[in-house]
Amino acid sequence: AVVAVVTLPRGPLLRRAARYGRPRPLKMPVSGLQPREARSSWHAPRSGGRRHEGIDLFAKKGTPVISATRGEIWRIGTDRLGGKVITVLGDGPALYYYAHLDGWDEGLFVGRRVEKGATLGFVGNTGNARTTPPHLHFGIYRLHFFGHKAVDPVPILKSKVLALRKRA
Repeated sequence: AVVAVVTLPRGPLLRRAARYGRPRPLKMPVSGLQPREARSSWHAPRSGGRRHEGIDLFAKKGTPVISATRGEIWRIGTDRLGGKVITVLGDGPALYYYAHLDGWDEGLFVGRRVEKGATLGFVGNTGNARTTPPHLHFGIYRLHFFGHKAVDPVPILKSKVLALRKRA
């Protein structure tokens, strides 16, 4: 079944993000992986002249994908590049993007609050990753008054908090 990507209809993003204003240590978003296993591919060339704005965390198909932060489900659905995706509005404040999922955990919906470590879905290779080994594409988009800015997740996962403040 195709699920439409939905945005939370209540209030502007920045007003909702105010409750998540302080960066906190992140949890590795793929169950069983350690931060030292994260390898940056930040801004590596991609099709269509794009640059990679995230990290690819390779794991066995079906491995649980967990929330790196506390927050709320901001988007859940499908898109052309990411396939099955979830976006969590969380600490930083930032949007945490989880893509190429094989599926979502039961009971998730836009607006649902999640705790750090909550299962969001499962590693897969949907979207433009269908010819690659299963992995999670994990992106972080730091929110500010004028919009959002992608930041490299690797230093944030490895240093816990400081990189989110420095790169914002």
